[in-house]
Amino acid sequence: MSTSTVLGTNGLVATGFGWASTAAEVAAGVDLDGRRAIVTGGASGIGVETARALASRGAKVTLAVRNVAAGQQVAASIGPMARVGPLDLSSPESVAAFVTAWDGPLDILVNNAGVMGVQTLQRNAAGWETQFATNHLGHFALACGLHDALAMSGNARVVSLSSTAHFRSPVVFDDLFYRFRAYDPIAAYGQSKSANVLFAVGAAQRWAADGITVNAVMPGGIATALQRHMAPDYMEQARVRYGEGVLKSVEQGAATSVLCAVSPVLEGVTGRYFEDCNEAPVVASAAESDGLHGVAPYALDPTNADRLWEISERLLASA
Repeated sequence: MSTSTVLGTNGLVATGFGWASTAAEVAAGVDLDGRRAIVTGGASGIGVETARALASRGAKVTLAVRNVAAGQQVAASIGPMARVGPLDLSSPESVAAFVTAWDGPLDILVNNAGVMGVQTLQRNAAGWETQFATNHLGHFALACGLHDALAMSGNARVVSLSSTAHFRSPVVFDDLFYRFRAYDPIAAYGQSKSANVLFAVGAAQRWAADGITVNAVMPGGIATALQRHMAPDYMEQARVRYGEGVLKSVEQGAATSVLCAVSPVLEGVTGRYFEDCNEAPVVASAAESDGLHGVAPYALDPTNADRLWEISERLLASA
């Protein structure tokens, strides 16, 4: 951990930023000239603002997107520091093609893309439930495939986007793809978000010696295309349930991702979970959770992380 890292009275990393901070604010003053970054899902929502903030500080940013035409429009709006690469995270073949096409070092990987609340059980060609396949396995394959490029950087950072939806379900190792239990769209999303945190824990353990740090983030509640599978009034219901101050703008929603990707305060910090631009506390039980803050202990458990890593490797090897 860097000597510039500040710990609060609770022993958690504190940065001086908070809920209302924007991506531009947390990136201000950081020099990314010559650095190379990938942002998955960079054609919409907080992915756009994440890419824009990185490019504004001098990074060459690749928008890894399924909709190439939309990605090209966003890249044009960002300017010459942005380019587009086709990537469908639900397809192992697409991920492999993206990895093969990448050449040279990689300094920043933001695993931002995701799918939420698919209402009916869907599986990809490999038989994997869609949300777990896209949100976890696709990003796992991408990050592992790009490991050597990240190691070439000597000081790379990986950001794994999770959500407080991880409170809705741990990773159910004995039935990842809903072959025996009843399918629940939000529980399935929650399982994938727990996996996103466990990936950060597992990668932090394995990749520290390569100079790669990996952290998970909760971006906050933001109205974006992520909710396209949900009821039309889903975000309005959230506003009514939790109050006016719960929803962030996309600029605020991208802040925690950008902070973990570039902040000098987080140099050497790895395997942790951040929300509102600061490390989140562990919530010991559901009774102590407001559903909006903190991280469940099962999502940070190194034994769970190891088990998920091994299972993910086996699944990808057999795909």
